[in-house]
Amino acid sequence: MSQITVRGGKPLVGRVEVRGAKNLVTKAMVAALLGDAPSELRDVPHISDVEVVSKLLQLHGVKIEHSDDGTMSLDPTNVKSARMVDIDAHAGSSRIPILFCGPLLHQLGEAFIPDLGGCHIGDRPIDYHLEVLRNFGAVIDKQPNGIRLSAPDGLKGAKISLPYPSVGATEQVLLTSVRAEGLTELTGAAVEPEIMDLIAILQKMGAIISVDTDRVIRIEGVKTLGGYSHSALFDRNEAASWAAAALATHGDIFVGGARQQEMMTFLNVFRKVGGAFEIHDDGIRFYHPGGDLQPVVIETDVHPGFMTDWQQPLVVALTQAKGLSIVHETVYENRFGFTDALVQMGAQIQIYRECLGGNPCRFGQRNFNHSAVISGPTPLHGADIRVPDLRGGFSHMVAALAAEGISNVTNVQLISRGYEHFLAKLEALGADFTYTE
Repeated sequence: MSQITVRGGKPLVGRVEVRGAKNLVTKAMVAALLGDAPSELRDVPHISDVEVVSKLLQLHGVKIEHSDDGTMSLDPTNVKSARMVDIDAHAGSSRIPILFCGPLLHQLGEAFIPDLGGCHIGDRPIDYHLEVLRNFGAVIDKQPNGIRLSAPDGLKGAKISLPYPSVGATEQVLLTSVRAEGLTELTGAAVEPEIMDLIAILQKMGAIISVDTDRVIRIEGVKTLGGYSHSALFDRNEAASWAAAALATHGDIFVGGARQQEMMTFLNVFRKVGGAFEIHDDGIRFYHPGGDLQPVVIETDVHPGFMTDWQQPLVVALTQAKGLSIVHETVYENRFGFTDALVQMGAQIQIYRECLGGNPCRFGQRNFNHSAVISGPTPLHGADIRVPDLRGGFSHMVAALAAEGISNVTNVQLISRGYEHFLAKLEALGADFTYTE
């Protein structure tokens, strides 16, 4: 198991570059399955989730080339079925195979998916994905080693209403509906920037998609789609993570490739906490301007609200704010497990079942620990930490870098799921650490 030994207490200073968003790139790769011609995707990061999807696509006959400059070519002209055991072996903990179903049903008339994993941060059942596919006419056959889907009569457009604007369910509808016969109307859709970028890709391929202001997306199915050429939206989650690292370590980090428009909600909170930033054409500079950090009340929400992936690294900085901060998590019900390690390092964080600091949410009556009260400032000290999930793991790294003393962080390979070359970036920012396999 990989381990990083961190000698903390040193500001992170320098420049890092962010490339395409993990939450867009992997879905754009799946979208290439829908075309009858090759596609080109640019700004693709070298992260393990991209490797997983690449292997899954190659199992299905897609020819892939990924260059060092982040350009990926995907040729789906020889799509074929893959064995369940091979899909299962390559999928690992990824939940991305569920999004293969619609494209494969269109191309081959059948699809297979294994049991699915992912970060243990909350309930992400695939049952709703399967119900969506049933609405389009898919036949679901649950087997001991996975699920087989078929579409004997083809896929037909449908009216679908989401009880919550789920990003994954919205992606499922988009990837399935664009070649389904007839009109699909999706109400309660997610409208995150990554969703809009996926819609832009599908439109380039020949899809007909309209998005209304009331979270209604309408898709007119077409018989065939072509390839696309597209530069992926930057990873706003990674950008926010480096911003929080600059704040927590009293550092100064220029995040190349970050853009203001997709970061506005985060930037407002960052400024309220006491962080400073400068907007440039080629990125955003985030830095600690000196003085005390201020407590804030945050409620995570779907776009355009404060992203759930932003709160975890920012919580580390909030341990250094003067007063009580409140974070109310409304997207994933089990996202505060990472705070145990912060408490071990000296933070004062209390977790509550109640909806604190905002409006009641869907978790309030379900006995989930989904609100946090952070009291600061509290000095952090080194500790032995095991990374629990992707965003929590990066937050632990930020805490270790901000803490006085030595921290040993294990299971760090999880961080590479969503952060490209993060060890090299830490080294470039002046972090003091050693890495062992």
